[in-house]
Amino acid sequence: MRRLLRVPGGKDVDLSSYDARATPAGPRDKAAGLAAIAQMVERLGDLQERLWAASTAGDRRRVLLVLQGMDTSGKGGTVKHVIGHFNPAGCRIRGFKAPTAEERGHSFLWRIRRALPEPGEIGIFDRSHYEDVLIARVRELAPRKEIAHRYGEINRFEKSLADDGVTVVKCFLHISYDQQRRRLLKRLDNPDKHWKFSPDDVDDRELWPAYQKAYEIALERCSTPQAPWFLVPADRKWYRNWAISTLLLEHLEALNPQYPKADFDVAEARQRLLEDS
Repeated sequence: MRRLLRVPGGKDVDLSSYDARATPAGPRDKAAGLAAIAQMVERLGDLQERLWAASTAGDRRRVLLVLQGMDTSGKGGTVKHVIGHFNPAGCRIRGFKAPTAEERGHSFLWRIRRALPEPGEIGIFDRSHYEDVLIARVRELAPRKEIAHRYGEINRFEKSLADDGVTVVKCFLHISYDQQRRRLLKRLDNPDKHWKFSPDDVDDRELWPAYQKAYEIALERCSTPQAPWFLVPADRKWYRNWAISTLLLEHLEALNPQYPKADFDVAEARQRLLEDS
């Protein structure tokens, strides 16, 4: 999946050429997809535990999952249905909204650095530093020249993370215009979901072409060897969850963390316990 969903960096990206309902290399249907995810759970949990255990012996490696996408693309759903399989004690989840007054007083990467996972952890960003080249571009919240400079800052930042043992997994959840409309209407039809709706969501739909262009530029300029982008078709929730679970599994297997060897005399400790009356 890493090869199949990877966005080639430095090449023009046309999101309209990607089918948001596609299921590349995926299970044949929802039932098969849910079954495939269930089969991954034990392996994912084992790898997470090994990653955490390795950190107790000085291994600095960790994973950062970055989730970006239009409203209703499933960032929160991914956290619930994919990250929910992990031990929460080893996860660090952070959602990024409009910056606070304190955050605006610093570089746009300041709040990101403060939320990074510690060695052994799996970090999850629901939105991220990319908001500063997405909504900032569309809403003209910063001069265009400054935004253009941020792409390079992001690439240097992500390379520094990779050099420090962070595996960055960036997933763009690609939802179609029509599917977003259906999901927003479904929220309005359910009073229990009104808290998830904002009139701003409708305003943003009017800016859909501008957002698509902003994403295309970010995907093109910031899909690097150290931190590539993966484009995940997100119209089908089950496929989105299966694809991201598979991406995480592949990255964790590539890391292949190992349990640290005991730094004490195991036989002696056992003998003491056996002799304990």
